[in-house]
Amino acid sequence: MSNAIAYVSRDTDGLHWKKVLEDALGPLDFRTLKGGLGNTDDIEIAMAWKPDRGLLASFRNIRLIVSLGMGVDHLLTDDRLPDVPIVRIMDDGLVGQMSEYAIFWALRHHRDIDKYAELQRARTWKALDFVDTIHRRVGVLGLGVIGQDTARKFAALGFPTAGWSRTAKDLPGIETFHGQDGLAALLARSDILVNVLPLTRDTKGILDAGAFAALPKGAYLVNMARGGHVVDADLLAALDSGHLAGAALDVFNTEPLPADHPYWTHPRVHVTPHIAGATNPRTASPGIIENIRRLRAGQPLINTVDPKTGY
Repeated sequence: MSNAIAYVSRDTDGLHWKKVLEDALGPLDFRTLKGGLGNTDDIEIAMAWKPDRGLLASFRNIRLIVSLGMGVDHLLTDDRLPDVPIVRIMDDGLVGQMSEYAIFWALRHHRDIDKYAELQRARTWKALDFVDTIHRRVGVLGLGVIGQDTARKFAALGFPTAGWSRTAKDLPGIETFHGQDGLAALLARSDILVNVLPLTRDTKGILDAGAFAALPKGAYLVNMARGGHVVDADLLAALDSGHLAGAALDVFNTEPLPADHPYWTHPRVHVTPHIAGATNPRTASPGIIENIRRLRAGQPLINTVDPKTGY
């Protein structure tokens, strides 16, 4: 039996990953879905993104699963997942991309850029009333690595920034809330709400009619976490009623977003195709390389995931 590494993703051929791993570890038995997995009894490690149900369980000698995303919900939907450690990537490049995405859409809303675009099309020279930054409150749902980075950057721009997490966290310069009571308090003070929660049993559908009603009138939503957090009908109703000013959505309950979905043409919705953050092998590989070394040396792994909590 060899110590093969399997790249289990249909998105790319995985050769970019092979190069960065071999640069650090030397020659590898690196197999891919597109190139053929060969005898799967040889597979020791699976680097996976949205694998087919039961596929990883068919690797009889697998010892480690690496999520090729910072979220692991794409793995945990498999009810036949083998009982081996799961680790996720920690990608500084992806973290930066995500915070950039949130800040871009928040500033676009904050500075009324879409309204000025309408005035330009109408050839109308008109200054709109401006909301001072210190009066535009930002709330971040989820205070993991991405949420903390995003919250700090909003605070550095002068926005009163708060964050919510399942359990209590302390972040200098950021007001923090936790638990169910804390969620209601966070929503009530969020003029711009940025969602970066992991998708778990507890967070699925968390952005529903009740959550939208709890936001201040005129609030704006940026969802760059998972589509499953949002109840689509409730978001559309909140937008149509005027309670929400708009939404920037990068993730959806069904991807690709169906061509007949109302989001495509809704005047208050901006759609992007799950591009807020892309995994970069150059910046994501160090943690994977470290875990391969640790696994083969019998040492404790880093960036491990608890399947019970989903992160």
